[in-house]
Amino acid sequence: MTNHVHLLATSEKPEGMAKMMQSIGRRYVQYINRSYHRTGSLWEGRFKSSLVQVEEYLLTCIRYIELNPVRANRVNDPAQYRWSSYRQNGLGQAENASRRTRCICRWKDEEGQLVEYRGLFRSELDGDALADIRLALAQGQLHGSERFSEIMCAAVGIRRTQRKPGWPKIKHETE
Repeated sequence: MTNHVHLLATSEKPEGMAKMMQSIGRRYVQYINRSYHRTGSLWEGRFKSSLVQVEEYLLTCIRYIELNPVRANRVNDPAQYRWSSYRQNGLGQAENASRRTRCICRWKDEEGQLVEYRGLFRSELDGDALADIRLALAQGQLHGSERFSEIMCAAVGIRRTQRKPGWPKIKHETE
C-alpha cells in the first residue's frame, strides 16, 4: 500500500502498542527527515487500533491484511506483495521482520502449518467482514463476539458503542 500500513501485533503490556507506535514514529520520522532534508510531521493522523478476539476474528483480520494489496489491485496474489508476511506464514520463506503466526495453526509440523495458513486464502472476505473490520478500526472499537465485547469493555471500563457526535440532549422538566 502506498499510503498506509496494517500491522497485527500483540503486546504483553496494556500500553505496549501505543509505546511501539510512538517509538516507530519518532525513529522513522527522524530518519526520513534527515534522509530527505525535510522537517515536520510525517504522519497524516494518529494510528488506529482495535482489540481483536483471538478465535475466528483473528483469522478474519489476518485475511483482511494479507489480501489488502490484492483488493487494491496492486498484486494478484498476497505472496507477490513485498511487505506481506504471507510468504513467511504460507510458504515458509524466512523473513527477518516478523515471527511466523503460529498461534493460528493447529499442526505441530511446519508443513502442516504452511498448508493450513494457505487454506485461509482460498476464498475472499465477504462484504460484511470487511465492513466490520473497517468500522472497528475507524471507531477504535473491539472486533469480536458480543460476549467478548461485553467482557473486555467491563474489564477496561470503556463504552461498547460509539456515541453520536455533539453534546447529549438535555431533558427538560416538562418532558
